[in-house]
Amino acid sequence: MMKVRAAGAVFLAAALLTGAAEAAELSIEEAVELALAQNTALQITAKGEDTAQATLKAARGKNSFSLSASGGLTTGKSSRASRTDTGNASLSATLPLYTGGANEANIKSGEIGVDAARLATERERENLRYSVIKAYYDVLEAKRTVAIDQESVDKYQAHLTNVEQLYQAGSKARLDVLRSSVELANARQTLIKSQNDYEVKIVVLKNLLRLDQREPLTLTEDFTYVPFYPAMEACVAYAFENRKDLIIDQYTLRQRELDVDAARAGYLPEVSLSASASEEREFHPQSSDSHNYSAGVRVSWNIFDSGVTAAAVDKAKTARDVAALTLQKDKEDVDQAVRQAYYNMREAEKRLATTQEAVGEARENYYITMEKYRAGQGILLDVIDAQVALSTAETNFATAQYDYARYKAQVENTAGIAPGISAEAVDPKAAEKARRGATEEKAAREAVDSAGSVAATENEGSL
Repeated sequence: MMKVRAAGAVFLAAALLTGAAEAAELSIEEAVELALAQNTALQITAKGEDTAQATLKAARGKNSFSLSASGGLTTGKSSRASRTDTGNASLSATLPLYTGGANEANIKSGEIGVDAARLATERERENLRYSVIKAYYDVLEAKRTVAIDQESVDKYQAHLTNVEQLYQAGSKARLDVLRSSVELANARQTLIKSQNDYEVKIVVLKNLLRLDQREPLTLTEDFTYVPFYPAMEACVAYAFENRKDLIIDQYTLRQRELDVDAARAGYLPEVSLSASASEEREFHPQSSDSHNYSAGVRVSWNIFDSGVTAAAVDKAKTARDVAALTLQKDKEDVDQAVRQAYYNMREAEKRLATTQEAVGEARENYYITMEKYRAGQGILLDVIDAQVALSTAETNFATAQYDYARYKAQVENTAGIAPGISAEAVDPKAAEKARRGATEEKAAREAVDSAGSVAATENEGSL
């Protein structure tokens, strides 16, 4: 399945880069897949897997059979002898039998390094996914803000036109015209800034996707509220077990422990099996040759090295202690990150209902205020306040929506929740919460429908 999705992403990227489409139209998942297929930072991280494989290969090679050859041709002459020409060649083989556990520790460390490099790539994929989702919602929010500010400009323009007509009719003062003109100019300044912010957000998203900055980009998906049921403590516990960078820290600690074992091997003897064959031939002044063969077991033991091995062991122990402290610190950071993102998500979720209700009230207030002003019963300040309140309410509602979406993605990222992981896998109680939430939502809808039916009945009775 992963290969099929990757192939689809590569095909999409090729189509975009070759100009097969006039404009890129991407949903959130399509944007994520496109970034995973061609993001440069991810490709750099993936190269770490090749480095780890090479390190493992080198460690295994040191514990295996090795063969070396040498040869040479020499010419010599002394004052009392004729010139001599000789040639020699030798071939030797060595196989380590015992290294005090150093080679074995290095091989095991290399195998762990390969797993750690793979996890590092996967974690980078998760981080890239979150970055793309965040950038996607940033663009959507900026676009919504532009629409809100444009609507505000249109309203101020219509209001200014109305005030000018009322002024010409003699029912409004020149001061109202001037103040309305100033508010329109201020609204246009706000619109210009929001338009620029939108362009900047587009640049950031295109950079993550490695799209040509000159090509148009259309986002086909908008905010949809998706409840998040796992509890915060369950998310923290899941992160401790599944965050790939924490697993990498555990692997690193194990590698440092193996480094201590490798350093301690300096106290122990080394045993190796060796075999060699050599040939020497004389060409001048006479022709002769000789052959030598040898095989045996070699034992070496560094009995005293002025504390070099002890220093290496101390250094390895310090690195091990640092790795243990790093693991502990990263756990503390993960705990904080998950809780902070979770609180922010719940705060944004609470703002959704209140800000949505505020938008409706602000629209009604704006309509009433405008009608009163047209009827000569209101003042300009009321109109300005109503417009500011409406723009603020709409902006707050949009911010609450996209904040919830971004923080929800951040919770999933900081907790290490990969796509496709069910809420029950994170928190076994999530299923019950989901059922309870669905029941409460159904009851709320029925209450609203019932209230509407009662109101309709009362209206019919009054008629």
